[in-house]
Amino acid sequence: MEPAPDGHGSVAAVVVTYNRKDYLAALLPSLLSSSRPLDEIYVVDNASTDGTSEWLAEHYGDNPAVTPVLLEVNSGGSGGFYEGVRRAFVDGHDWFWLMDDDVTAIPDGLEGLLRFADRSGCIHGRRVDFHGGAFFWQPRINEFLGIPLPYLRDPFAHGSSVFETNSGVFEGMLVSREVVAQVGPPDPRFFITWDDAVYALVASRVTTVVYVDHFSLRRQREQRQMSLAVRHLNDASDLFRFHVMRNRGYLAHYLRHLDSYAPVGFALGTALTFAKEMVRLLYVERTLKGTGALVRGWRAARVLARAPWQPVGTEMLAQPRTS
Repeated sequence: MEPAPDGHGSVAAVVVTYNRKDYLAALLPSLLSSSRPLDEIYVVDNASTDGTSEWLAEHYGDNPAVTPVLLEVNSGGSGGFYEGVRRAFVDGHDWFWLMDDDVTAIPDGLEGLLRFADRSGCIHGRRVDFHGGAFFWQPRINEFLGIPLPYLRDPFAHGSSVFETNSGVFEGMLVSREVVAQVGPPDPRFFITWDDAVYALVASRVTTVVYVDHFSLRRQREQRQMSLAVRHLNDASDLFRFHVMRNRGYLAHYLRHLDSYAPVGFALGTALTFAKEMVRLLYVERTLKGTGALVRGWRAARVLARAPWQPVGTEMLAQPRTS
């Protein structure tokens, strides 16, 4: 690929979608009008049933910047990011801007993130919430407990434009080719949730993971929300509740892999995770009907934590395309 004028190489966006072509109708134009042009936009369609693939062919079939990646089964957000990053890596891109489908890009969002490319290979910008305020995200993973803990202060309150962390979100994470080459693509086994936080945790061993004072994305989707002063809780589904507990089984494996697993602390973190989700049920959704999904997820996590496991690895980056 030809060198980029800004010296940062080629940048590919990886968008994962499932049955949300209406959101794509807002997201894709915003990406195509970025002040720092994207070299390619991979739209990973998780076997949508709402005509997403046909919509992409109709509206972007002749646009060389938009590359649909059509999966045969719904592999969740985790599987979508795995395949999208792997595909973009095989195609030779230097940076990968990862996002869900329910956001839009701020015009200078990517340009601003790349200003920090010499400092980090895993960069997160700020996000504007649906209501126009700053989206609340200030966590750092406490590895003893195996949970993200919010900071009690504004990380940018004292004039600093960079906050170092070890956590991340696939709602705007910008990750370099060098990092992916060392840690591999995202783990598809998570299906949804924990995949992004764990990916940044692993990346923190090979680069400084940063959260920067630059707004890059705006949320399209409105959610019910409760403020706890130090963090916000949004509404969620039983699918999320099951996986937020189940995937602690995978998290336990990753912490062992990183030599930071503490059984007593992790058990306490699991109890705190369960309690947080109960607060979400009671005070955001005003119900207890999701308790069963949490219990099933907790039981599944215990099985996963005892099962044989290997990290995804970098050898998957050399496999041929699937579509």
